[in-house]
Amino acid sequence: MIGTPILPEIRELIEKRNFSALQRLFNDWLPVDLAELISDLPESEQAILFRLLPKDVATETFEYLELDAQQNLLNALTQKDVTHILNSMSADDRTALLEELPGTVVQELLKLLSFKEFKIAKTLLAYAEGSVGRLMSPDYLSVKMDWDINQVLEYIRTFGHESETLNVIYAVDDHGKLVGEILARDLLLSLPDRKVSDIVSDEDKMITLTATQDQQDALEAFKRYDKVALPVVDSNGYLIGIVTVDDMLDVAEEEETEDIQKFGGIEALDEPYIDVPLLQLVRNRAVWLVVLFLGEMLTASAMTYFEGELAKAIVLATFIPLIISSGGNSGSQAATLIIRSLSLGEITIHDWWNVMRRELLSGLMLGGILGTIGIFRVVFWAMLLSHYTTTWLLIGFTVGLSLVGIVLWGTIAGSMLPLLLKRMGLDPATSSAPFVATLVDVTGIIIYFSVASLLLKGSLL
Repeated sequence: MIGTPILPEIRELIEKRNFSALQRLFNDWLPVDLAELISDLPESEQAILFRLLPKDVATETFEYLELDAQQNLLNALTQKDVTHILNSMSADDRTALLEELPGTVVQELLKLLSFKEFKIAKTLLAYAEGSVGRLMSPDYLSVKMDWDINQVLEYIRTFGHESETLNVIYAVDDHGKLVGEILARDLLLSLPDRKVSDIVSDEDKMITLTATQDQQDALEAFKRYDKVALPVVDSNGYLIGIVTVDDMLDVAEEEETEDIQKFGGIEALDEPYIDVPLLQLVRNRAVWLVVLFLGEMLTASAMTYFEGELAKAIVLATFIPLIISSGGNSGSQAATLIIRSLSLGEITIHDWWNVMRRELLSGLMLGGILGTIGIFRVVFWAMLLSHYTTTWLLIGFTVGLSLVGIVLWGTIAGSMLPLLLKRMGLDPATSSAPFVATLVDVTGIIIYFSVASLLLKGSLL
């Protein structure tokens, strides 16, 4: 949209009802840019601009709009316009819209569909939310094994505009069972008289999905095999649809967003931040804050248990923030590394021993580094204040050894907790940084004062 007028100028044309100028202006705009513009307009003006678009451009633009803008247009447009949009939308995008709307609204919209599109919509909506079936598109190209290349090309010219992708064409038998696939490159480079059976891929090497599979499984397949589209088959191997990489990008965005929100200690949001009602936003954040607050109360309880030691050696309290923050930081680091490795498929729960072994060594080395710095800090501070005695050296060793133990415990807890949750069938991202930090805080206090009781007994304690 480089060089196009800014939003205020466009709104001025709308206010002046200079629709012909707006239509000329949007001739060179891409649907995705038009969708962004419409979303930025007030709701009262969105439908005005949308009606100016050619019907084919309008449908594609509608598919790029956020849910709230789509709903606004559905309410503002005439029934004729809504009918055209719903029947022209790609099946997977229409399913994504319908699954977000109230049931009564969905039933009314389904009545506007043609018989063919109604059957498709009902079929896709019948699959479980989060399944491959909800992403599946029935718009694909399939050819017979005995066709020659000329027949295939003629078929593509006739029906190709209805297909989600032309990169891959699927070969089926007379009953519709998937037997192979043809890459567009191989098709274009083949002689006209060759048969499909001559260039089709080996059936044993094909990667397929089922409609009941989880979308996360499909995403892993796309990543692993670097595909732009994958066929969806039923339990008997019959081709029933395809899933394309653009759908997987949306799934990946949703998964990453949910993991990041959970990792920050908040329930995942179903809508963009700015669209979430304030009370719902507070509720989602309050749940985890309360859980973490209750966890931190255990830290206070642990400190109360050691109040005798604190009363005798108040200097120990000076280093509590240093001690517990180091454990929380090391635990959060480990949790971040393991959660990301799990999501990328770099490790599985069966690698737990290798992970623990590495984190044991890492924790000891990291704790040793911080412990050495801690000892130096205590001793240097005492010398700077001219208070240095052998007692300060013992305090330094108390801080240093405590840091080794707490950092070691933090790395083990942060690395093992995601694997444990994965083993229990839960989302590893639930072991968020705040949760790990709170867990390590409580145990860190116990470790710190236990070491202090051993080393300072007979001197300060």
